Amino acid sequence: MMIGKAMIDFSDGVMRDLKDGKARPGLATLERIRNIGIVAHIDAGKTTVTERILYYTGKIHRQGEVHDGTTTMDFMEEERERGITIKSAATICFWGDTRINILDTPGHVDFTAEVERSLRVLDGAIGVFCGVAGVEAQSETVWRQANKYGVPRLSFVNKLDRTGANFEAAVESIRERLMITPVPLQIPYGLEKEFKGIIDLIEEQCIVYDDSTEGKVFSIEPIPDDYREKAAAAREQMLDLVAEFSDSLMEKFLDGEPILPGEIRDAVRKGTLKGKITPVLCGSALKNKGVQQLLDGVVHYLPSPVDVGRIEGLKPRTTEPLIRILHPDEPLSALAFKTTSDKNGELTFVRVYSGRLRQGDQVMNSTRHTRERIGRIYLMHANKREQIEEVSAGEIAGVIGLKHTVTGDTLCSSDDPIVLESMQFPETVISMSIAPKTSGDRDKLGEALGRLAKEDPTFKHQTDEETGEMIISGMGELHLEILKNRLLRDYNVDANVGRPKVAYRQTIKRPVDVEGKHVKQTGGHGQFGVVRMRFEPGDGTGEVEFVNDTKGGSIPREYIGSIEDAIHESAARGGRFGFPYTNLKVTLYDGQFHEVDSSELAFKQAAYLAFRLAMEQGGVTLLEPKMKLEIQIPEQHLGDVIGDLNRRRSEVHETVQQNGLRVIRGKVPLAEMFSYSTVIRSASGTYSMEPCEYAPTPVHIAEAVFEEANRALLAKSGQQPSKK
Repeated sequence: MMIGKAMIDFSDGVMRDLKDGKARPGLATLERIRNIGIVAHIDAGKTTVTERILYYTGKIHRQGEVHDGTTTMDFMEEERERGITIKSAATICFWGDTRINILDTPGHVDFTAEVERSLRVLDGAIGVFCGVAGVEAQSETVWRQANKYGVPRLSFVNKLDRTGANFEAAVESIRERLMITPVPLQIPYGLEKEFKGIIDLIEEQCIVYDDSTEGKVFSIEPIPDDYREKAAAAREQMLDLVAEFSDSLMEKFLDGEPILPGEIRDAVRKGTLKGKITPVLCGSALKNKGVQQLLDGVVHYLPSPVDVGRIEGLKPRTTEPLIRILHPDEPLSALAFKTTSDKNGELTFVRVYSGRLRQGDQVMNSTRHTRERIGRIYLMHANKREQIEEVSAGEIAGVIGLKHTVTGDTLCSSDDPIVLESMQFPETVISMSIAPKTSGDRDKLGEALGRLAKEDPTFKHQTDEETGEMIISGMGELHLEILKNRLLRDYNVDANVGRPKVAYRQTIKRPVDVEGKHVKQTGGHGQFGVVRMRFEPGDGTGEVEFVNDTKGGSIPREYIGSIEDAIHESAARGGRFGFPYTNLKVTLYDGQFHEVDSSELAFKQAAYLAFRLAMEQGGVTLLEPKMKLEIQIPEQHLGDVIGDLNRRRSEVHETVQQNGLRVIRGKVPLAEMFSYSTVIRSASGTYSMEPCEYAPTPVHIAEAVFEEANRALLAKSGQQPSKK
């Protein structure tokens, strides 16, 4: 194939100059780039869809299977053993002359951070839905994440070969549960064991696949007679939904004139990019049906960087807005969205929005106000790397050599600095203790925890100041188990691990006004600081809000920052039992200072005291994490499962019939759900959970939690609990 004066080959999925064999990503113009993610509920078939995409684009020459642990994108040992995606993986392939950068993301809610940071840097996404179950719990979560970043999507209804598959029901669940306008561009030709292919409503033709060729060969046939009426009705509905995005199409539609396929695609593209509609395609990735047409849909309907047009940011250390045009000739702006470590070193994934990033460049990390030197740059294909010299606007690559950069940081030109929007991640809800067996393991554990925390923004670790115990926290039981296994297996840390525990929070029960006074007189200068503060429950956002409402210089401005720092530090420490304080509003309204003896340290100590007094006088409410729960079970087990949920303090919001199963939706305290998978499997069911809120813990349970925490503290200090 000739492009300009360069002879190009992309038979292996990467554009190469035939003269030297080196990758030439810059040859794919911005209009011919698609940065997409594959997102969905666990087990909807995301990784299989990605595997088939790589196969049909020539990136791989043999299909791997999730159940065999042989897929390209699930390369971690834990992923292959469990048959699930844990870490998002990047790859590049070509469909025709379009370069497609793909991020395959996890479907399990414990790894939602991987989806969050992927969607932040993507221009478009494919939502994969099971043709039997339709929209499931995590489908809603990832859809909300995509909404937050305004990512246009198309939907792929997968697994139409399975028993119980129902395309119309799946589309209806997309409409009802995601509250969007799905526009089917295809309907299935047959279902379950009789699923033979798809009927293209735009071209008005039937695509039938040859199973003996792994889907590589398919025939284009007229729509079968017994499907003509159904296809005509579906096409009429499709045209009705997309006509509003094209005046000429609307006119032809109303006048009954013939409409060209290209006109329909243009209208669908406009509606998709505006976020008004979501095209729906269908197939079975496992049975090699519909994936080539899905690739056509990516090219036709999802945006290129040119369609995105520009990225907004802020001037560093200000709130002044700045704009970058997505073009290689603009000043550099790039977002680091993922860091990972392996035997080859620490690799940072970056999305370049404008300008060029070259090997050896000195760039600015405008988030941390530091300088970084770009080492080697790689195109990524799962765990394989191909070194290149530069990466340009609209592209995604891995970078070696960044010492200070973490997830969410902006890299830019020091002459034209900008800070791009970062990401926000949910709070951890579960924790466990971990203790190294030897002093040598202690050093290895500290290093390993630091590397894991840099990789995973939802993983936290801290040392209990009173007990010296190391506490690691995450998003769920599976998350902690994976982290534990990585510490023991990947980092060779020999350690004792405790049982998972709920990550409780606290908040103040009632408003109080307190005075914190720190006055000490020693030889020379003394220490003097007085703060008067109001503590009250917050607005429900879960934040610790600090408000400076002092008047008349009662406390000099230079001490206000120290007071605020002390409040946030006290809240994070969580008092005697280490349960962090949340949903708290703290107003500093008065105080006193001494011209000689006042200092930042004195006011910090006064604020610490005020915080402790406020919690003693205002009382505390223990908050527990509640989970959004969805269970699918056979009808005959409904009564037993509902009864069990009632014993677990759950709130059942609805039970509905779906594809021959009962679906239960509601909320339940995390503390009641440890090892629930064993229980639900005995009822031949499945379930999924995701964090949704922190809520007050019932008094009798809160008392038991505090009593257990007190016993644990006394035991570690060598004291005996009282018999009271």
